[in-house]
Amino acid sequence: MIDTYISSNWKQVVDSMTEGLMLVSPRGTILYVNKSLQELLHYDLDELVGKNCSVLECSTCFQNRNKGEDKYCSLFKKGTVKNLRCAFRRKDGQFLEGHKNATILYDTEGNVVAGVENFTDISPILVKDQEISVLKKQLSIEENFYGIIGSSHIMQDMYQLIESAAMSDAPVLISGESGTGKELVANALYELSDRKNKAFIKVNCAALNENLLESELFGHVKGAFSGAEHTRKGRFEAADGGCIFLDEIGDISQRTQTKLLRILQEKEFEKVGDNRTVSVDVRIIAATNKNLIKAMEEGYFREDLFYRLNVIPVHIAPLRDRKSDVSEIVKTFIKRLRIKTEKDITGINKTGMDLLLGYHWPGNVRELINVLEYAFVLCKSGEITEVHLPAHFSKKQVWRQKTPRRTTKQHRRKFSYDEIANALDASQGNKTKAAEILGVSRVTLWKYLKNQGA
Repeated sequence: MIDTYISSNWKQVVDSMTEGLMLVSPRGTILYVNKSLQELLHYDLDELVGKNCSVLECSTCFQNRNKGEDKYCSLFKKGTVKNLRCAFRRKDGQFLEGHKNATILYDTEGNVVAGVENFTDISPILVKDQEISVLKKQLSIEENFYGIIGSSHIMQDMYQLIESAAMSDAPVLISGESGTGKELVANALYELSDRKNKAFIKVNCAALNENLLESELFGHVKGAFSGAEHTRKGRFEAADGGCIFLDEIGDISQRTQTKLLRILQEKEFEKVGDNRTVSVDVRIIAATNKNLIKAMEEGYFREDLFYRLNVIPVHIAPLRDRKSDVSEIVKTFIKRLRIKTEKDITGINKTGMDLLLGYHWPGNVRELINVLEYAFVLCKSGEITEVHLPAHFSKKQVWRQKTPRRTTKQHRRKFSYDEIANALDASQGNKTKAAEILGVSRVTLWKYLKNQGA
């Protein structure tokens, strides 16, 4: 009974489908199009039946032609098509994207009589995907920008500048106080650039003396100096085609400045102990926490080098100038530290947050991270409170931070053994980091340790 109904009313059955359906002859002639496909393509039935299927300009058929394959759908070669993404041209000229499934129909004698295709419109899904992509990008910027946290107007302006600067090959000079995240900005410039699939070499210029730095940057040949037993490729040569990040550029010597200037001007240099020229294509990103203009005036930094490096200046604002980002940074790093330490710490209470917001942050974001790491050592679970913050985070101390810096004698204060131990624990034994947490110099911390016999 059902079979008889379907065989005599098949058009009514296929016209009730929500998906588009089309019958095509082996020669590519359209035999039938159901109502759903007519509505999707904006055609009437008589405008399609009898026409060649090429009128729909199916994207996969055109791809086959470009490859020298059959004019018509490869269905008649393969026998079936499953979940193939393609696009049909509508009557108004616009393309409609969808997924196509198709198979061949045979008569009782096994001869191919037609191909039947059903088409699912995916344009609403594509619109949603695009909306989700835009929202993800917005959320990503709100949470972090290539690892940089902060959504204040100052930071948003900087993100836009970074995105624009990344499209250029011009040198960039990143300035900002210690702890503001200059390396993160350099990483963002690299990741957004066309050079992101090439090398990204980082050099801390302050960590090496003059001779070692020259060898590191430009390489050396065998026998160039005592201990040079092999010819060595320098960082610039290793970065060829990519980017090099010169951190603490304000600390390089006059001789190294001269060599660096030549690379910026002529894109070439010589290895230490060699007279052969090496040519490179490298984008230079430099960073400093020093006042290079003052250094120029005092004769420590070459004026011509400064202007060559400072083609695109990017300044990172200190944390005290963007206090609205503090709570965002705190929230982000509490999440990270909770995963790292596996402690059930849910956040920070209002008093503790008020103390953080009222502090002037001379060490910027790095200092804030150190403080949170210290708090995670003391806090066992629940909320971080004011008692879990370093000792100098009393209301009185935070208020005093707004007054001029105290003299050494005024600054002296006794730290308990537990306070020093907690700071060292939070810094994993790094005394410089522990000193930052306690708000003292490394020398002062060393004296405390010596006095306590540590």
